[in-house]
Amino acid sequence: MIDLPRLEDYDVSPITGFLPEELPLEKLPQEYYKPWEDLVSVLSSLILTKRIRNVVDEKMPLLEVDRLANDAQYRRAYSILTFLAHAYVWGVGEPKDKLPIQISQPLLRVSAHLEIPPVLTYSGCVLWNYKEIFKGEDISLDNIDCITTFTGGIDESWFYLVSVYFEYKGANCIVQGLEALKSARNGEIEKVTAHLQQMADAIDELGSVMMQMEDMCDPHIFYFRIRPYLAGWKNMTDAGLPNGVIYGDEKLPRAYSGGSNAQSSLIQALDLLLNVEHHATGENEKVGRPGNSFINEMREYMPGKHRRFLEHLSKVNSIHDYVRSNSDNEELVLSYDACLAMLKSFRDKHIQIVTRYIILQAQKSRNLGSTSTKTVRSGLAKKSSSQQERGTGGTALLPFLKQCRDETGSTAASSWGKRMLIDGMLQLKIKPVAADTIQDDNNIVGLAGSWNNDNNQKKGHW
Repeated sequence: MIDLPRLEDYDVSPITGFLPEELPLEKLPQEYYKPWEDLVSVLSSLILTKRIRNVVDEKMPLLEVDRLANDAQYRRAYSILTFLAHAYVWGVGEPKDKLPIQISQPLLRVSAHLEIPPVLTYSGCVLWNYKEIFKGEDISLDNIDCITTFTGGIDESWFYLVSVYFEYKGANCIVQGLEALKSARNGEIEKVTAHLQQMADAIDELGSVMMQMEDMCDPHIFYFRIRPYLAGWKNMTDAGLPNGVIYGDEKLPRAYSGGSNAQSSLIQALDLLLNVEHHATGENEKVGRPGNSFINEMREYMPGKHRRFLEHLSKVNSIHDYVRSNSDNEELVLSYDACLAMLKSFRDKHIQIVTRYIILQAQKSRNLGSTSTKTVRSGLAKKSSSQQERGTGGTALLPFLKQCRDETGSTAASSWGKRMLIDGMLQLKIKPVAADTIQDDNNIVGLAGSWNNDNNQKKGHW
């Protein structure tokens, strides 16, 4: 029997989850790297004045990474270089299809060390990009701020910080899930039941955290002023990067998706702990076939150790079978189904957020007329004739999220729970989006730009 994963082996903390247990570095300590820190400290000003490319080209030196002493320093370097890379590509007029060597060379080496793609990811802008306001206090939305942003605005900071707090609160979900697996192996039904109940409560808190996004992040500002800088350079023909971006002296361009909350390891960990299986959107094929799903693709954008944690977890997750084999224990079954109900409720709320921040804003972009589509910022949201020709456009955006939600319900252990989760409507404490405001559109691009949904090259977006 394969041992359960030990959190410390994978840089996962029982206290902070996938966040580093020690706070991220706010600055690299070496004087040698001061030119990097000086540049990124005025990033929003360089974008505002459209000087980012000139300053990088003329003033940024080519530095080696061999003076970085530990993972915390590598993470800070990665965050700096990826923010600079995205600002360089997207920050002035038409996108730039080549990164200068003073960004690309150290970025490639730092990324290789961290086992993560050389592009801005969820790790770079969320997991490794926050600081305390008052030292020694607990992590909360009242006591954290961002280290680096593109715009220098409250909306962008809040967008990242809600995700930071989301990850922090998610640590208990992981702990309770692993304890439930451990107790199941020991045949301790009462303990399994107790841990599942605590896990359900913890998942419920995640939904409440996520719905705080609207408190200080305006959907219009997010979509038109923040999201464009998070875009990658994969399937971005319509935004002006048909082939991707060349890194320094390399001959061929590289293509990567941009930063997205889909790159969070937490939700994939919850699915694995609860044995929720996902399929290619609109199909019955399981995710396990290599290269066929957005979920698997996004796993490649996680740090190497977190990715391996999920791989280990996938080999030992047997809680569903345990509950089914003890289905005569009503409290156990209801506790497991409660976890699924909370996870499904979370996904319902996520759909509400995506609708407000992506779907409705994309429709607004088109309604504003052609003058709004002349900038790179709006260009990432505009209607694409090429996608229309392919015929499948962005059909995987809401269908993908809704299918993930529905697959969560289909895992229920009891027939009653399955009926309630699949057919019933959970009463959410959120303002609904009127159905008649959502147009059926196949050309809506999501947080990470474009992505291929399966081996048949269907086009999808999230």
